Amino acid sequence: MAERDKTFVDRIWDFFASVKLAVVLFSLIALTSIVGTVIEQNAPPEKNIIVLKRLLGERLAPEAYRVLDSLGFMDMYHSWWFVTLLVLFAMNLIVCSLERLPRIWRLTTEPIKPLNPDKPPSFPIRKEITLKADPETLREALISALKKTGFRPMNSPMQKGGFQLYAQKGNWSRLGVYITHLSIIIIMVGAVIGIFFGFNGFLNLPEGRSSDVAYSRKDSRPHQLGFTIRCDDFDVEFYGMSDMPKDYRSWLTVFKDGKEVMRKMIEVNEPLRYGGYTFYQASYGMLSTGGGYFIFRVRGPDGKTETVTKIMGESFVIPGTKIKGTIKKFSPALAVTQDGRTYTYTEMMNNPAVYIEFTEKGKPKYSGWILKRYPKTWRLPDGSMVQFIDYWGVQYTGLQVRKDPGVWIVYLGCIVMGIGLYMAFFMSHRKIWLIVSEAKDGSLVRVFATANKNRPAFERKIETMVSNLTEEV
Repeated sequence: MAERDKTFVDRIWDFFASVKLAVVLFSLIALTSIVGTVIEQNAPPEKNIIVLKRLLGERLAPEAYRVLDSLGFMDMYHSWWFVTLLVLFAMNLIVCSLERLPRIWRLTTEPIKPLNPDKPPSFPIRKEITLKADPETLREALISALKKTGFRPMNSPMQKGGFQLYAQKGNWSRLGVYITHLSIIIIMVGAVIGIFFGFNGFLNLPEGRSSDVAYSRKDSRPHQLGFTIRCDDFDVEFYGMSDMPKDYRSWLTVFKDGKEVMRKMIEVNEPLRYGGYTFYQASYGMLSTGGGYFIFRVRGPDGKTETVTKIMGESFVIPGTKIKGTIKKFSPALAVTQDGRTYTYTEMMNNPAVYIEFTEKGKPKYSGWILKRYPKTWRLPDGSMVQFIDYWGVQYTGLQVRKDPGVWIVYLGCIVMGIGLYMAFFMSHRKIWLIVSEAKDGSLVRVFATANKNRPAFERKIETMVSNLTEEV
């Protein structure tokens, strides 16, 4: 059809059937996704400005942030232009597939037919061998050889004597490309469902507290979970005696309709999943209000041990003695100067310590700091031990909360893609014909074959088949 004779619909169809359009759209999606990966989505402005300062320098970072924010890169996956790119790419894949599918479908569904033995087509794979046996004697051996190669041959007699065997396999492998196209569309549909119907938020949950809502990262609005989650405990593990966290864990309990339905300890790579939501261990911190419970394991000189839980200002008695300890001070991160003065170097619980005064019958006996991470400080002069286990109720666990209803569609798309790629790269449409006719010294066997992919491998299989036949006959 001449260009001037095309209708508006034809021009639109040709536009979306263009492979060049597919390359442009895919490149745009890839490039913008790289930017969306570097720029943290729905993050506070100062966080991304720090990233941009590292990339562009102090002077350009604020202006670059303003430009990227105006273009929607701070919430890129919800922006109209990114969704438009996905829709255009999906339409391009669909039209390209429909444009080329009819011809491939005919090749896939067309049954194989016998060749004209007098004028066979010029196939890329051709072999001729003469075997010292008449055609009828060879029939079963040839059928068996083809079956060993993976074919189920059909048999057709010839007018001048002899016969013809022909078969094909892997004809459906031609659809591998289109199955891959379909998988990409399935994945994009799942992604769009996750973008518009999913939830990405956070929840800072103090020890001992419960919540039935999480908060959106976009506007911090409360989002009803449909169940209640409680933080039972939180703990941080450090590398040796350093302040570098090695792991942090939260012990969570889920309640539904007032009943406990789930308990789990989560850490960075071990989230909790319930009700379509996933709770990831993301951060932690200290509450500004304080008011927690000190937990000690106390052992007297006679070896008797008790666990005591007290608040600031309360006292406890060491088992088997009349020595009373009173909690006076607390530091979340205690440090000591060279001249022996103590100070708090951070508000995080990096090196928690509690100052306890010990008295006996009302008279001061000894006092000092007991540090959670330094067992040497647990021992008292009289041989007793006060182990500082935890200051419970003053920390919160920072949870990332996500719900993606499209994730199972994405997983399905990935499975379909794996099938499509396997068919496209590791399978081929192979056809073979064996024309057997009478010859002076026995039978002439002519082999014709073709493959749409990996022809050398198919040719080697045929050579092996021919070599085995020669030896057997």
